[in-house]
Amino acid sequence: MASKHLLVRPEVSRVILTGGTETALRILESRPNLQLLAETGGKNATIVSGLSDRDLAIKNILHSAFSHAGQKCSATSLVLLEEEIFESHEFKEQFIDAVQSLRVGSAWDLSTKMGPLIRPPSGDLLRGLKELEHGETWAVMPNQIGDNPCMYTPAVKWNTKPGSFTHQTELFGPVLGVMKYKRLAEAIQCVNSTGYGLTSGLESLDDREQSQWRESILAGNLYINRPTTGAVVLRQPFGGMGKSAFGPGAKAGGPNYVATLVDFEESSNSGLEPSTHKLHSAELQRFADRLDRSSRLLMELPSSDAHDIQRLRFAMHSYDLFAKEEILQEHDDYRLIGQDNHRRYLPASPLRVRISSEDSIFSIVARSLAAISVGCRCVISYPDDVPEKTIDALEHLTLDWAGKVEFILESDEELEDAIRHGYVKRLRYAGVKDIPEAICREANLQQVYIANRPVSVHGCVELLLYVMEQSISFDYHRYGNLGPRSNERRSDTL
Repeated sequence: MASKHLLVRPEVSRVILTGGTETALRILESRPNLQLLAETGGKNATIVSGLSDRDLAIKNILHSAFSHAGQKCSATSLVLLEEEIFESHEFKEQFIDAVQSLRVGSAWDLSTKMGPLIRPPSGDLLRGLKELEHGETWAVMPNQIGDNPCMYTPAVKWNTKPGSFTHQTELFGPVLGVMKYKRLAEAIQCVNSTGYGLTSGLESLDDREQSQWRESILAGNLYINRPTTGAVVLRQPFGGMGKSAFGPGAKAGGPNYVATLVDFEESSNSGLEPSTHKLHSAELQRFADRLDRSSRLLMELPSSDAHDIQRLRFAMHSYDLFAKEEILQEHDDYRLIGQDNHRRYLPASPLRVRISSEDSIFSIVARSLAAISVGCRCVISYPDDVPEKTIDALEHLTLDWAGKVEFILESDEELEDAIRHGYVKRLRYAGVKDIPEAICREANLQQVYIANRPVSVHGCVELLLYVMEQSISFDYHRYGNLGPRSNERRSDTL
């Protein structure tokens, strides 16, 4: 009802949602151009390597999958075991015994480990609790307790197959599917193929596997050798990717979230003197040299003026500094003893910069500068009414960036098709209010965020529109033993 009556009102400029992916799509169906910031569903997986601490892996999986009866959006509902672990009778028996030992009962009973569901299971969850698919067996069969329709014991399905219902479907309850894999790359692909990307876990003591996994897995919150639930504000800012998130990618509980709720305005062009320091980025330095030689060429364009050149020079230094100090760094603000909590940024690449004949040279070039600053591959998309002289000037300015910037003559229909086929990760307009509805609808279906606020000269404002945030939490201690990292200087406050 709210999406039909309240959210369509022009007075509502933004909506924040925590809920299901289908709920988010239903809201956007009623108002395709709505600025929606949503943390939605997840098909969260934990990969268990043959080089893991198996006892610790079982402990972490049980907490991730069955605490809160699996009713947390970050709960693990899929476990991938390396072949030698999957075929180990000892591990399977130990795992089954651990699951069956969980005490299920009333939340008022302090001995209860897993409480009731919030409502009787239905839909996908009921199917997950009642049905097996080809090849699956019950390692632990669920049972309803007494006459309480909300009280179920944990369920574990063994030998879940890739592409199956249990593999691909979010099951918001105490149902865990167990799959087998041979190589880590295969397991990562299996996790990424769900399209969700909220949380993901890895159990491995091998730093090579840890590195491969964290650079390949598509999720907003990554956990190594620890549970996938229980994110702490600021320590592990929370939010996902893919079907698990709608919006610009700033994480709740992180330093940039409030900025997504603010409309920024520049008061004037005064005080925009560029820094005299050498640029850190080689790409931006080459652009600066070419800009100095091409200022007269830009001034001849109908959409350019002297302020554009001044603002470009300021923006170039501002973007470069913010990229160096914030975007291109990993941050651990707490440095806890025994646990790394890194916050980092991933480029939303490939990025489409959509320009129009009304756009100023500043707004066009600055968006390209921002994309290059954070490491995006940038595609400048333009309709046929943009003057050829403008495109020629842009190609001349970006000549030193080679394949990092591409120019495409593209109609709205062709842009819509590119979004549909997955060629666009993020779309950047320049303060355009009337984005074609068909493009908005297709972008919503494909979880492509459309950034359309006015282009800012300030890196701390503009660059956040070109990245996705990711949190990585890693318990590097083993049972309190810090190993070779025992002499590191860490924070002494918890």
